[in-house]
Amino acid sequence: MSEDSPRIAEALTEAAKAISHHRTLDETLDAIVRAAQHTVPGFDHVGISVAHGNGQIETRAGTGQLVWELDDLQYKLGEGPCYESIADEAVLLLEDARTETRWPRYLPPARAKGLCSQMGLRLYTEEGTLGGLNFYSVSSTGIDPDAVQLAELFAAHAAIALGHARYAHQLNESVASRQAIGTAIGIIMERYQITEDRAFQFLVRASSTSNVKLRVIAQEVVDTTNERMTATGQ
Repeated sequence: MSEDSPRIAEALTEAAKAISHHRTLDETLDAIVRAAQHTVPGFDHVGISVAHGNGQIETRAGTGQLVWELDDLQYKLGEGPCYESIADEAVLLLEDARTETRWPRYLPPARAKGLCSQMGLRLYTEEGTLGGLNFYSVSSTGIDPDAVQLAELFAAHAAIALGHARYAHQLNESVASRQAIGTAIGIIMERYQITEDRAFQFLVRASSTSNVKLRVIAQEVVDTTNERMTATGQ
């Protein structure tokens, strides 16, 4: 790829700018798929999947409806290049949907939707798998080796950006949860004239009894109190 090095460096630089320009998790994911669509040649649509700790895989961004349809099909069937690249292989290629013999349940409906070729790459950091970057072509078969190498470089960069965005998102959620729990404890202390420790135990018991997360219980206490105060004009 020596002759293409300047083009690749420029493409990755532009992709980096597009990704780092955004702040929220959803904005970052959308920037990743848009940048990948314009950076890696030979594909019409790009999507990004996020892997959750419970094993669920969720599509969070895509350049077209086809991304959601084909991603969802792979999740439901438990097979396909994008699904299996997250679970087993760093990169999986489907060069010609017409002649491919792997994924016998996935390919017939995918071909019916116009799929010609496909590439799935796992997004991961040292902490583990984050999700996958999924490429779909409905206009041509075959995958250029240069496109694969470029996609791998891009995926590595995107994984770092996604990792930072996910960390920031989780940190914000953690801060919001602590604030809601603290506010709920204060409300219960005032309402029942009990200590902070007893108020916290009240929330814990409510969470355990209802099988609802503590932060959700706390937020309900806060929201209900706000609604009551608004209704009474306080």
